[in-house]
Amino acid sequence: MSQATKRKHVVKEVLGDYDPPSEIQQIVRVLGSPGNNLHEVETAQGERFLASMPTKFRKNIWIKRGDFLIVDPIQEGEKVKAEINSILYKEHIKQLRKDGLCNTKKDGSNRGSEEESGDDSEDDSDLFVNTNRRNYEYSESEDEEEDEEEQGV
Repeated sequence: MSQATKRKHVVKEVLGDYDPPSEIQQIVRVLGSPGNNLHEVETAQGERFLASMPTKFRKNIWIKRGDFLIVDPIQEGEKVKAEINSILYKEHIKQLRKDGLCNTKKDGSNRGSEEESGDDSEDDSDLFVNTNRRNYEYSESEDEEEDEEEQGV
């Protein structure tokens, strides 16, 4: 199988339907990436550890700080305690919240409770914020100053 075909199948798998987490799997939030295909993650209980990225995702899928993942625990790991099973995107998280399986707060932290995850609010502010673009704030005051100058002259 060529590299392009492999990438196509991996991306299709990640973006397509997902399986809800089993009893042994956990939903975690990415805190950072120290390198070597490892990602520092945090559970809903506040436990922090490293999760490894499987070979099939490497160079095909990128994970950034704030993303949510489903991980499988690794029993023999001391520092690396999990392996990434799947990556959750906006639609996946909405569905998990609707089903009551995801206990992430709306503010982006995942130390919430089941009650907070059950509301049907459409607030998506915690799911994706592009930090590579500037946020411009426009104010009406500049236009008002120009109008006053035109009237005074």
